[in-house]
Amino acid sequence: MFAYVDNSNVWIEGQRVQAVELGQARTERDAMKRGITAPWQYDFGRLYELACPSGSMVGRSFLVGSRPPPNDSVWDRARNEGFEVEVHDRNAANKEKRVDTSLTTIMLDDSHEHMDPARGDLAVLVAGDGDGDFQPTLRSLHRRGLRVRVLSWDHACSRDLREDADEYLSLNPFFHWLTVSR
Repeated sequence: MFAYVDNSNVWIEGQRVQAVELGQARTERDAMKRGITAPWQYDFGRLYELACPSGSMVGRSFLVGSRPPPNDSVWDRARNEGFEVEVHDRNAANKEKRVDTSLTTIMLDDSHEHMDPARGDLAVLVAGDGDGDFQPTLRSLHRRGLRVRVLSWDHACSRDLREDADEYLSLNPFFHWLTVSR
């Protein structure tokens, strides 16, 4: 099992779920359209448990995202869980850049350098994909005989990505469990 997490997607889309929970938006899509988010933090260890259940043999794992604030503990927790971390600066318009491209490149590199279909290796992608960036990568992994599990917020994951995955797990039912209590 090889895990690839888009931290920015998990966090930002989780903030939209939180906005709905707090009654600030009717639906997550409404929150997206209106640019509404609500403060929310998640427990990376719990996300990791969902992505890589206890007893799973985990190979390389990556957490990729935009540069976090200095007090963000998610990145330290990910490193402690054995994840390699890749952080990218946002562009001048404060838009995220390079995260999806980094994840797809790392997944493809790993599929050739570390994964073995004969072992039944599984790629676990924790990300959204409203614009289809991950579909070519999943199809390439499938052509090599590798399986793919996708975890995502329902509103942030295209139907095509869900259908291209061998397994799909919605994060929505786990929202409260993933939420860090203050």
